[in-house]
Amino acid sequence: MAGKYRLFVARTFLFFNVLTVILFLLACWAPYLNPSEWWAISLLGLGFGIIFIVLVLFLFFWAIVKPKYILVTLIPLLIGYKSISVFFAVHSPDKFTYTKPQTTLRVMTWNVARFMELKRNNNKGSQTRRKMLDLIEQQNADVLCLQEFYHSTDTVYYNNIDAVKALGYPYFYYSWDEDGGQQWFGQMIFSRFPIVDSGSVHYPRPAQPESLIHADIKFGNDTVRLYTTHLQSVKFKEQDYRSLEEIKKRDSVLENSRNIFSKLRRGFTYRSRQADIVEEITSLSPHPYVVTGDFNDVPNSYTYFTIRNNKLQDAFLKRGFGIGRTYTGISPTLRIDYILPTKDFKVVQFNRVVKAYSDHYMLLADLELLPPEAKK
Repeated sequence: MAGKYRLFVARTFLFFNVLTVILFLLACWAPYLNPSEWWAISLLGLGFGIIFIVLVLFLFFWAIVKPKYILVTLIPLLIGYKSISVFFAVHSPDKFTYTKPQTTLRVMTWNVARFMELKRNNNKGSQTRRKMLDLIEQQNADVLCLQEFYHSTDTVYYNNIDAVKALGYPYFYYSWDEDGGQQWFGQMIFSRFPIVDSGSVHYPRPAQPESLIHADIKFGNDTVRLYTTHLQSVKFKEQDYRSLEEIKKRDSVLENSRNIFSKLRRGFTYRSRQADIVEEITSLSPHPYVVTGDFNDVPNSYTYFTIRNNKLQDAFLKRGFGIGRTYTGISPTLRIDYILPTKDFKVVQFNRVVKAYSDHYMLLADLELLPPEAKK
């Protein structure tokens, strides 16, 4: 009887192991399938981190219980090495050095979530806004690429352009997306170096009114182009997060799931179109460039693979360690903010500033522009 029970348990675990393998391999396909047609596969890509972790647990389980079944897990992991390589960084977690030579360009990207408070007051949001500005000043960055940047010329509200300029960033380029009533909202690039050219492209409707902006800065004897963007978000509202909690409790699963999946599908579809635009435009840059921003998508996605397109490095993968979560909500595996320089640069160091002032973490990268002979 005991033998039959052990056999039943082993077969049950093997069944779920094979099921996880199938989900894992499908998730590995997500970057290569356009979400407009394969949105369900993209959904698996979104959950790649969790599927991968479960598969690793199966690997350890079989190593202890029944080693001959290890290959059921090991072979799929080897097949999916490329997806794993963009999910996890393996460099030693060195301490970030804030002093740097003048030949190094320090780039920051941060979704500042409108700086948490719009009106001038002294509430908790305004206190967080002050902390955010202090944190920006402490980083000693040369260029700031900020998403969801809010600004107003109405004295009742905050003038955030002047607030950041006062930190030592006299040059800026803003998308100036009107938010009504002398208020603006969009992408922003601040620089300590002169901006010699700039431009923006707005993504087509029906996606939300977002843009890809760029600023060419004079860095030493060279010109470097900085791009920043914010791609279509899922647009979850408070009710959607409550629905997720109800799904976890198995209450009204079908009803609550329908709206969640509809928003996820729409987000995948719009982002795929935006990613195509970003890749097409950035590849035309006449200068060495860096793409930054909140892509609202994980590394194992069509969005990430399309924008990076084997032309760009990922600063986190070059100098970071671990999973590198950048979004503070929903899942501990969501890395959706990026600094992606061309191969004209050497990534000297990288830092993820884990301060939960916004719903995103700030990212920093020190980049050294290589001489022409070193790029070959």
